[in-house]
Amino acid sequence: MRKLEIKEAEKTQIAVQQEIQKSEESRYNHRLHGILLICKGFTCYEIADILGHSPRTVEYWVKNFEQKGFAGLYDQPRIGRPPVIIDVLQAVEKDIRNDPRKLGYTQTMWDGKLLSHHLLSAYDIKLGVRQCQRLFNKLGFRMRKPRPVIAKADPVMQLAYKKTH
Repeated sequence: MRKLEIKEAEKTQIAVQQEIQKSEESRYNHRLHGILLICKGFTCYEIADILGHSPRTVEYWVKNFEQKGFAGLYDQPRIGRPPVIIDVLQAVEKDIRNDPRKLGYTQTMWDGKLLSHHLLSAYDIKLGVRQCQRLFNKLGFRMRKPRPVIAKADPVMQLAYKKTH
């Protein structure tokens, strides 16, 4: 039988690994394959190379499988640092639904930088600009940018241009 090949194998490998990471069920099946390869006599290093993980990760899979059986291969609940903004989230959402000028700011639209400043001054919560941008997205807001005004532009010529184009 001839050797099978997939075009653009490296890109395909990355795509398959990303697809596996998408769901808990596929990650469980992926770990099952790792255990199956251990049963077939492969080393942790060989399996790690095949499946795209570190040997230590494969060792964790085996350890969990030995201790808990198949249940040990499922994703465990992950605990992490609780969000600092969760207590005031409704108040912040109410704030950003209003015009920033009503809260004493000179800007006419909210952005990450302004929200970061507002959170620090109003709620004593320090979040970075990027985190604030993510917060907008989480709350269902979309990014809008004001159109720039061209300095020293002739409004009559602009209007004529808009009508013809």
